[in-house]
Amino acid sequence: MEEIRIYCENTESYVKVAMGCTLKELSSEICPEAGSGCSLPVLAALVDNKLKSLDYKIINPHNVRFIGYDHPDGRRTYIRSLCFVLQHVVRETYPDKVLSIDYSLPSGLYCDIRETEHSEDGRPRRIFLTDSEIEAIENKMRRLVEADLPFGKKMLSMEECCTLFERNGQKEKVNLLKSIGRFNYNVYFLDGQADTFYGPLVPSTGLLTTFNLMGFNDGFCLQYPMDGEPGKVLPMKRQSKIASALNEYSDWCAVMGVRGVGTLNDYVRSGKIVDLINISEALHERKYAEIANQIYERRGSVKIVFIAGPSSSGKTSTSKRLALQCRILGLNPKVIELDNYFVDRHLTPLDSNGEYDFEALGAMDLEFLGKQLNELLDGKEVEIPRFDFKEGKRYFNGSMMQLHEKDILIMEGIHALNPAMIPGVDSTKVFRVYASALTSLSIDENNNISTSDNRMLRRMIRDNRTRGVIPEETIMRWQSVRRGENRNIFPYQEYADAVFNSAHIFELPVLKYYAEPLLRRISPSSPAYSEASRMLKFLDYIVALSPAEIAAIPPTSILREFIAGQTL
Repeated sequence: MEEIRIYCENTESYVKVAMGCTLKELSSEICPEAGSGCSLPVLAALVDNKLKSLDYKIINPHNVRFIGYDHPDGRRTYIRSLCFVLQHVVRETYPDKVLSIDYSLPSGLYCDIRETEHSEDGRPRRIFLTDSEIEAIENKMRRLVEADLPFGKKMLSMEECCTLFERNGQKEKVNLLKSIGRFNYNVYFLDGQADTFYGPLVPSTGLLTTFNLMGFNDGFCLQYPMDGEPGKVLPMKRQSKIASALNEYSDWCAVMGVRGVGTLNDYVRSGKIVDLINISEALHERKYAEIANQIYERRGSVKIVFIAGPSSSGKTSTSKRLALQCRILGLNPKVIELDNYFVDRHLTPLDSNGEYDFEALGAMDLEFLGKQLNELLDGKEVEIPRFDFKEGKRYFNGSMMQLHEKDILIMEGIHALNPAMIPGVDSTKVFRVYASALTSLSIDENNNISTSDNRMLRRMIRDNRTRGVIPEETIMRWQSVRRGENRNIFPYQEYADAVFNSAHIFELPVLKYYAEPLLRRISPSSPAYSEASRMLKFLDYIVALSPAEIAAIPPTSILREFIAGQTL
């Protein structure tokens, strides 16, 4: 039998395998125990920097890297597989209902069980489960895990898929498959149940030992392992304000008749997307006005508005649009950039690698910031600092500021929700806004869209256009960006007085138009190639807008911050 030469990145060595050998068979030889350079247990593999399931058969020479839960693709593979186990149990327990895996929460994935038909206003008809019913679902999932059942895969025709998923009540999945229009699709099977996922699954259920189900709002949270501690589930954080914003957006999408990517594609193909653009922009305008009204109602006390949010949430546009709405109400917004309050470079704290940590709270001169804010609140005139990032020093250029009766101060920065940033400032004088692209539009019933992926596409497009940053660099830096958000932003979301969801229902078809060519430039030999391939596969489900349709996006839109053409 012909042998194939494989380079294993885990062991940094070449091995010879029989043609047709599966990755699972190879991993059993190379990664039988700890210390082999493999992350155990092995969940999937990168073959020439492209994610593959372990049933992949080797027929050509490749570079192979086996991955576990400590790799982002390994975690996604685990979570997808866990979702299938949940789907299997729900379908078996509630055969006339449908599971919806709606959106990401800080503690896992928000799920609920719904009737197959929506209410008259288009909103989903959710089925409330008791704690004992949720516990019963979890126990059935654990029995499937203990049985160590294999996940299978088979290519079916579109007609076969549509018949199968219509019988399951998965209308959005049927709409999606029809909107893509391929002749055949890969379908995964587990103990007779079928479903589709945009990525591979683990070999069998026995690998999915760490999970939990916890009641949350009208549904429940599927908790999966922590990053760094795969034996423990994510801690439960009931961040009601973020969950409420996500749920509101999900219901609004349903009312608009866009319950998944399939119906969004129908909007694009039918030529109705401009109507959806106008309605979505009107919704944003209404939300800006509502937040401005809240500030105005507290005008007797509030003099400072802090705006925070993760990368590429549209914080700059949010602050400008909010300022416009405040001006309509007779207030006079003034803007100070928090970046001007950095400490001089030599005083900046260092991270674990000995490099300057500009995202640390200690990178800001909190004492000086608090002093100037209190002086402004007392009606005094202060000289606002500037920061020279090239020299790493603060300087003054005679820019003076004083707050009068109708003046409000707007400041935007990553620490703006953290009470420790201004411990000596009267909190009743401060109004905090959290802005983020909290998309809860799903691919279909059991494949949600990551808000992080949405923001990364935004950043990739903007940074390539305005800063000349190549897409590869954005991808390689993204995990570091996420770690900073987890440390400095997400823990303080609930301190917000208002949450602004900057996601647009129509934005993925826009982002595809700009991001797809950028992602295709990334070489297969690049370490960013696996992530680029994943994003391209995701975007392949979406129908892009045309330039003429993109031109209908108004110049004040938050999306213009990323794709150009903004007039704010």
